[in-house]
Amino acid sequence: MSGHSKWATTKHRKAAVDAKRSALFSKLTRVITVAAKTGGDPNPENNASLAAAIAKAKSYSLPKDKIDIAIKKAFAAGADSAAYEEVVYEGYGPAGVAIYIEALTDNRNRTAADVRAAFTRAGGNLGATGSVAFQFERKGEITVDRAGAPDEDELMLLVADAGGEDMEAGEDTYIVYTTPTDVMAVKDALESQGVPVKGAELVMEAVTPAEVTVEDAKKVLRLVDRLEESDDIQTVYHTMELTDEIAAALEE
Repeated sequence: MSGHSKWATTKHRKAAVDAKRSALFSKLTRVITVAAKTGGDPNPENNASLAAAIAKAKSYSLPKDKIDIAIKKAFAAGADSAAYEEVVYEGYGPAGVAIYIEALTDNRNRTAADVRAAFTRAGGNLGATGSVAFQFERKGEITVDRAGAPDEDELMLLVADAGGEDMEAGEDTYIVYTTPTDVMAVKDALESQGVPVKGAELVMEAVTPAEVTVEDAKKVLRLVDRLEESDDIQTVYHTMELTDEIAAALEE
């Protein structure tokens, strides 16, 4: 297990998402609908993408009835049918920080205009497809509740036995990292050992985090906030390293 810290970035991302809970629920239901429709099966046991989408939704406390409605919408007809498509936007924000944006939209022109306006306002540049993707790698991320979990050494052994790649201790949770294809298998294996898993999802992790000043960090996060104000934007990732100094300044 590696010793480098990603916890500050994960903590800030989850806190920011939690702060926008009403908009978050709308976004999570879109992910479930698209995963169900793309996988062609409303049963998560037969649809790995749907299983991952539901696990992520549950980690943010999306009610079961909303999950069920989102799945049904994937197979509805006429006016009730879903017509979302997945789109990725890439660019550079303040201080040259790479930004990777995942969207689900029913109007590409509207979403592209919103994204372009946010970058322009922040003094950044929207780039072409592939312009920053190489600076990220896809990972599975499993959140474990520290309350009720085994001690760190025992949990680390369970993670390794389950096929996990890495583990990091946060304040109230442990974060387990896996390959994208193994995230649900590792989640199920940990749960079978009585580990209290809160949720699982796929994320994009910066390959080489970039150091920036506190002032530039605030500019980057203002851009992230603007992007996330759009209902079409699902997740915004960046290569900025959130050091302890920056995290403390943001909490002031």
